[in-house]
Amino acid sequence: MKKKQVVETIRKTKIIPVIRTRSADKARTIIEALVKGGIDVLEVTMTVPGAIRLIAELANQYKDAAIIGAGTVLDKDTAQKCIEAGAEFIVSPILNLETVSFCNQNEITVMAGALTPTEIYTANKAGADLVKVFPVSAMGGDSYIKAVKTVFPHVEMIPTGGVKLENAVDYIEAGALAVGMGGELTNEKESIITNRARNLLNQIKQKYQ
Repeated sequence: MKKKQVVETIRKTKIIPVIRTRSADKARTIIEALVKGGIDVLEVTMTVPGAIRLIAELANQYKDAAIIGAGTVLDKDTAQKCIEAGAEFIVSPILNLETVSFCNQNEITVMAGALTPTEIYTANKAGADLVKVFPVSAMGGDSYIKAVKTVFPHVEMIPTGGVKLENAVDYIEAGALAVGMGGELTNEKESIITNRARNLLNQIKQKYQ
């Protein structure tokens, strides 16, 4: 999938579940529940055991249903392995310029981590397609996104780290392209995860579609 298509899918869905589990089997269970709930963008972090192998399996299994990305990617070499496995976007909690450059060279969507206005500017200037503002709750939450968007209206930001079910829509209203959500969305049994995903998507659809 081309970069533009990946970004537009994220823009439409507005939720990126961040999968961070102690086993690949648990990650598969969570992902299945999320897809049932209508989520079509998923981020598998490198902290999941066997994450790269899992990405390869998921990219094949959900090739017609969801976009699989790789998260907690800290360097170019890891990014390369994830891309070879089938990841369609790369996410980092930090701003690693070499990784951003590598993803651009390979025409893969890259979401670079940043927190301060200087980091957000630098990430965008370096060519990051999206900027992961992390950890956003430590900076005041949605009010921080609203503030930095007034300065950088052209930067597509995805806040993560403290986004909750009850305030996810507030971040979108503040100007975020989408939100990244971890345990708040995924730490439950399958049926509840599916319902949470479906309900949150419905909330967003009612406001923005």
